[in-house]
Amino acid sequence: MYRPKVRILSNLSMEVVNNGRGTPCQAEQENKCPLYDKVSLPELVKNVIVYPRLLNNPLCLAGLSWGQLLHHLIGKMQFGSRRKKIDTSPQTELYGHALQFYVQPPLENISLSEFETFAVDRVKLLKTIENLGVSYVKLSEDYKKKLWNESRNLNFPYKLEASVKDEKKSQIGQDEYEKRRKDHISHFILRLAYCQTEDLRRWFIQQEVDLFRYRFDGMLSDQKREFLHRNNLQYNTITVEEKKSLREQLVISSYAVSGVTVESQDFYKVPFQDALDLVRTRKVYLKAGYVYIPHQDIVTIVLNDFRTRLSKALALTARSLPAVHSDERLQPLLNHLSHAYVGQDYSIQKNVGKISLEQIDSLSGKSFPLCMKQLHQSLRENHHLRHGGRMQYGLFLKGIGLSLEQALQFWRSEFTRGKVDADKFDKAYAYSIRHMFGKEGKRTDYTPYSCMKVILSNPPSQGDHHGCPFRHSDPELLKQKLQFYKVSPSGISQILELVKGMHYQLACQKYFELTHNFEDSNFSLNHPNQYFIESQRVLGGGKDIKREMEAPQRSQENSAARGSTAAREAAANASQDLAEMTEDLDSFFQDA
Repeated sequence: MYRPKVRILSNLSMEVVNNGRGTPCQAEQENKCPLYDKVSLPELVKNVIVYPRLLNNPLCLAGLSWGQLLHHLIGKMQFGSRRKKIDTSPQTELYGHALQFYVQPPLENISLSEFETFAVDRVKLLKTIENLGVSYVKLSEDYKKKLWNESRNLNFPYKLEASVKDEKKSQIGQDEYEKRRKDHISHFILRLAYCQTEDLRRWFIQQEVDLFRYRFDGMLSDQKREFLHRNNLQYNTITVEEKKSLREQLVISSYAVSGVTVESQDFYKVPFQDALDLVRTRKVYLKAGYVYIPHQDIVTIVLNDFRTRLSKALALTARSLPAVHSDERLQPLLNHLSHAYVGQDYSIQKNVGKISLEQIDSLSGKSFPLCMKQLHQSLRENHHLRHGGRMQYGLFLKGIGLSLEQALQFWRSEFTRGKVDADKFDKAYAYSIRHMFGKEGKRTDYTPYSCMKVILSNPPSQGDHHGCPFRHSDPELLKQKLQFYKVSPSGISQILELVKGMHYQLACQKYFELTHNFEDSNFSLNHPNQYFIESQRVLGGGKDIKREMEAPQRSQENSAARGSTAAREAAANASQDLAEMTEDLDSFFQDA
């Protein structure tokens, strides 16, 4: 009898290891087993993120929900006396609570449109949290108000004041249930997308922790106690007698506790190793290996626990990614999510050619972001850019209104001033420019790079000038660049502080504010072409830029709005071709 062992690698993958004896079941031998069925990308994604990795008995990848997969394994395989019961708590019970640690993965199937919409909306929410965390004091009234509005607009949970009694009865209403369901599923989708590199994991963990802190802060006291109990964080409260004996020490060591309030507050007696942050900052009383934590400071313990759980879960998910990436249909979709740009793509313009070649030098000084400004300066000085710089700068110029004819003239005139003659330019470079405008090859209309694309792409090596100056420049070199562009010393300090915290887009936005004499730019910067348009709007006295640009959205937003299956499949196919098209364009830009 075929008896494989089942080992859970993470919440999102499963590995089955053959004992080395026996043969597959008859259904598997006849290729009638559900695991042999090949499915399209929409079907694969519809059965959300369950991809088995099978060793020694390789089977085709298939989109099966956890329930279907476990039913198949349990129904056809003998586990002997060591078989463990699997927790199959209903989703209604899970979503009956206002907050969770995201321990249990989704157990249902979802449509492709939901998959994309949930993922994109959560990315928007996390980016809002990042921006608010720099612009406002965390958990201040302005911070909470703006995050409350964003959660509401994106249809995420924002009402956490329901009583524990109502939650136990699961009387939260269908609307709130759907919000919590979306929150749960979208979190696990982004785990797959953001587990791939250390930088992505660090960013994802920080934003999720800040979101968790905001939600925990909005809960009532009885909800917080119920949450601690439900997640086995059951620390003992000290007795009234012990509180009286330690009254003076508790008042002195706890910032938010006074002699009047100490009697009415609960204090938790916690092993000091579980509260190292509080011990390090001397916010609690320490005695005999235990710390005494006021009820309002218990959030620190909860956040540390959540951070540790999420960090371990992402590490496990990253280890199982090769199994997921073995399906070439899924990898581009996950990579696209981690780059996470969901605004205008700046590829379609109504007034192409309104930018003249004579304007480029002037515009670069006034309205180009620092990344494009340094590319333009390097091109003018060296009369050449390597392929990474040509792609980044060429697509940017296309996005601000440069026509194909103008682009050919611009690059030819600059390159022929250096070591490239006209004949070599026509042979080695002209085709790639036409290809970029969709006039050669696959005739794809390539879009300008977003900030995330620039930041997360391959860093520049010696002789390269592409990339993000705030991400890829040495701090001292960045300081010199900012001084050259007349940024004030205090402004430079603010920018370098943001860079130190790895808030590269916010550092660029601060650069915009300083160079345009703005205290608050009142927009979230996500794209170099957005920087250009906002700059032109400011310099034009607040009027909209004359070159009206359409606002086509990324495929994940479009497909969420489409209703037909054919449209959703088209969006999936576009994601499938993304990596191939980018590689194709890279090859055309290689130096001869």
